[in-house]
Amino acid sequence: MTISEKILARTCGKEHVVPNEIVICKVDKAMSHDNSALVIKYFNELGINSVWNSEKIIIPIDHRIPANTIEVAEAHQTIRKFASNHDLDNFLDIRLGLCHQVLTELGHILPGDLIIGTDSHSTIYGALGAFGTGVGASEMAGIWATGELWLKVPQTIKVTIKGSLPNQVYAKDIILKILGELSVSGATYQALEFYGNIIDQFSISERMTICNMAIELGAKAGIVSADEKTIEYLKPRTQESIEPVHSDKNAQFYQELMFDVTDLVPQVACPHAVDNVKDISDVVGVAIDQAFIGSCTNGRLDDLRVAADILDGKTVHHNVRLLVCPISQNVYLEALQEGILERLVRAGALILNPGCGPCLGAHQGVLGSGEVALSSSNRNFRGRMGSTSAEIYLASPATVAVSALKGELADPRVC
Repeated sequence: MTISEKILARTCGKEHVVPNEIVICKVDKAMSHDNSALVIKYFNELGINSVWNSEKIIIPIDHRIPANTIEVAEAHQTIRKFASNHDLDNFLDIRLGLCHQVLTELGHILPGDLIIGTDSHSTIYGALGAFGTGVGASEMAGIWATGELWLKVPQTIKVTIKGSLPNQVYAKDIILKILGELSVSGATYQALEFYGNIIDQFSISERMTICNMAIELGAKAGIVSADEKTIEYLKPRTQESIEPVHSDKNAQFYQELMFDVTDLVPQVACPHAVDNVKDISDVVGVAIDQAFIGSCTNGRLDDLRVAADILDGKTVHHNVRLLVCPISQNVYLEALQEGILERLVRAGALILNPGCGPCLGAHQGVLGSGEVALSSSNRNFRGRMGSTSAEIYLASPATVAVSALKGELADPRVC
């Protein structure tokens, strides 16, 4: 069996499962963020007095923080009251940061786990060898009540990334390249397993970037087989046993794909689709109004460090607003201690509190009519960050940083 098949077999109590089989699985962890207010509504309609497991339900508030409207503030009140009434051990209020990062930092994600979140980018948990996927609020209410969820066992695509990584080319460029090749429907309801020497050398952070955007291909899950890096990352974060799950040597993959990145150049996803991907040379010179470095895709310490190295001693273009959002409180503090934030501020960046605001287009850095943004986030749909007439380009933090200096899309290799 593949990794996904093994995880789903374990959680549904079977020795063996096959692709397209419908199974009812016991969930290891259930995560919902600000949309927990809607989950609570559905849960209360079930007429159940207690949740299935107060330790396995995790609720970080991270999307609209601090609250930007009275309605949002009252939704947060609802969540806080529910968490208190049900003695939820893992209610995480607005201080800690983005849900996906916080869950990994706190050791809630282990190899072989089935993690369900009310966030489509829950595929990110695959970076630690787990099966992570997103569901809607009503499905999460059912999980809160029963601890179970039905799933169709996905077919698995093996993706091998090999070669040598060129200068100023990063994990974000690789996943954008794959998106451009396969399209947003290229892996619909399939699991992606990532292999190859590039994946082996990637840090957990870089693997998170890859798995985070697996959903943009339509994938049900994106998984990197757990290795020594995974174990070393988790050891200081959990007291539980770490038991990696690997695909069998004779596992049957639906498809096997190979990407050699030796000659890859920085990639940019152009408006208004994540798979509208072009080489940086094809879009150099497009003027931008706003640049954003952050999000669950690229807001970790290595991302901020790359940007600071490019911006150090320079000044952001006078026509550009550069917003930087560390992904978590821990990352914020590490960047502060390392002097990264000071270098970014002196270059002209505005440092925001950890959260989803700019990526979500909720209340921080909202784009006006006709404005153009270059973002290190994961989606560039029309209206994603504000006005429906605004345009969003996606790229790595390096490309975002150098473009913020130039005032237009620019190649980080010639900064």
